[in-house]
Amino acid sequence: MTESKSVHERTGPVVDAELHRATIDVLRKRGWDGLTLERVAETAGRARSTLWRQGLTLEVLVGALVGELAADFQKTMYPILTTGGTGRDRLERGLVALCELLDRHLPLMLATDEAFHQHTAPGQPPDYLHPFIQFLREGAADGSLDPGDDLVEAANVGFNAVAWTYVHLRGRHEWPAERTTACVVDVVLNGLATDRRKERS
Repeated sequence: MTESKSVHERTGPVVDAELHRATIDVLRKRGWDGLTLERVAETAGRARSTLWRQGLTLEVLVGALVGELAADFQKTMYPILTTGGTGRDRLERGLVALCELLDRHLPLMLATDEAFHQHTAPGQPPDYLHPFIQFLREGAADGSLDPGDDLVEAANVGFNAVAWTYVHLRGRHEWPAERTTACVVDVVLNGLATDRRKERS
C-alpha cells in the first residue's frame, strides 16, 4: 500500500467514490434513521449481497464518511494549534480553516446537520470543539477576545454559527467560497471581540 491510501483503504474494505456518493444521497433523502445498506446498494446500482461479500456493512460506510471528516479536521487544525499568535489570530485562522473543511465535505454537510455528532471511531465520541475552546481561552487570557464565562458555550455557538451559515450560503445560495468565508468569519469573530460587552459594564 502507498502512503496516499486512506485509513479506510488500509484497514478495511474500500468505500469507493460511487458508494460514498450513494451513502450521502440516502442520508440527504432519508436521514440517519433511514440509512440502510439496502438503500445505499440500490442507489449505487449494486446488489446488497455484493456489498456484503466485499465486507461492506452500514457501519463501514458510515465509518468512512465520519472517519474522513474527523481525519481531515485533525489534519487541518493541527498546524494552527502548533503555531503562535494571539487567541484572536488563532481563532480567525481556525474559523477560516473550518470553512475550507466544510467546502471539501459540502455534499455531506448539505445532506445532514449531524455529521459532527457521529462517533469518529467505535467508542470514540466526537470532539470538534477542542481547538476553538483553546483559542478562546488564549484570547481571554491575552485580552484579544471576550468569550464570556463559559468557554464551551462560546465555542459551541461560534463553531455552529460559522459551520451552518457557511453551508447554507455556499450550498443553497451558491455564494463563492472566498466571499462566504470572509463574511461569516467576520461576523462571528467580531461577535467575540473584546469590546462587545462595554455597554453592559
